[in-house]
Amino acid sequence: MHNTLDVITIGEAMAMFVATETGDLADAGHFIKRAAGAELNVATGLSRLGLKVSWVSRVGNDSFGRFILNTLRREGIDTRCVTLDGRFATGFQLKSKAENGTDPIVEYFRKGSAASHLSPEDFNADIFSQARHLHVSGVAAALSATSYALLEHAVARMKAQNKTISFDPNLRPVLWNSEAEMVEKLNRLAFQSDWVLPGMKEGFILTGQHTPQGIADFYLQRGVQVVVIKTGADGAWFKAASGEQGAVPPVKVENVVDTVGAGDGFAVGVLSALLEGKTLPEAVRRGNAIGAMAIQVPGDSEGLPTRAQLGAL
Repeated sequence: MHNTLDVITIGEAMAMFVATETGDLADAGHFIKRAAGAELNVATGLSRLGLKVSWVSRVGNDSFGRFILNTLRREGIDTRCVTLDGRFATGFQLKSKAENGTDPIVEYFRKGSAASHLSPEDFNADIFSQARHLHVSGVAAALSATSYALLEHAVARMKAQNKTISFDPNLRPVLWNSEAEMVEKLNRLAFQSDWVLPGMKEGFILTGQHTPQGIADFYLQRGVQVVVIKTGADGAWFKAASGEQGAVPPVKVENVVDTVGAGDGFAVGVLSALLEGKTLPEAVRRGNAIGAMAIQVPGDSEGLPTRAQLGAL
């Protein structure tokens, strides 16, 4: 049973209703239902590329929860660590239809959700031991004190087993009591990780550094092995503990449809390539490519490619 899974990740999924017409959400009358969630997006993207992925969460015993479970199964994601919780509801969100490449408006209805009650009790040692890599993000860390405790426990156990760990900050300041608490707790997870994937703004908030070099060195000096920084229109910049570093140009996109999910697509590219043994520059190029694909379609995960689509690109 050892390493029969490539990746395991932990997070919240919500039902997402995307408006089909532009304008104020208050005036929208028609929506398309999708499943959404940062870690779920990463799990979906990795599964579409042929990796074996398990996702840990809680969903309500309601129609939204069953919809998410059905979505996971269609994507080939292992659901053994998903609890159907009859006490609390599945969260949901409303998203506006963006135009001209602007960021959509998203309204969340997640307070007290089933996923916010994740805790170390949701750690299944047998299934975690089957995975060779753990991916965590700042979203699950922000859900609740017990959810954060689960991430801490999972990171410690996987690290003790010499498994690799990746961390995407995915800052959600509104879910934290203060910025200081957010910075301290997220960096605690980052310092235990092998691969850290911040954006420039996130890197500045978490490290106080203004340059990719400064952000990368902040983490490398604390034991991280690889730092890959999303630098927006400039693409991405990376540095490894070995000293290897460099910039990777972006993939040009003519028509930006929906920017939500770009960072998750980038993570899918980087993680999948590194897990396949690709070089760091190759991994970052794939991250840029999948991130670019993600923003050319509506929805959070519709642009995440299959292996065949990635090969064609």
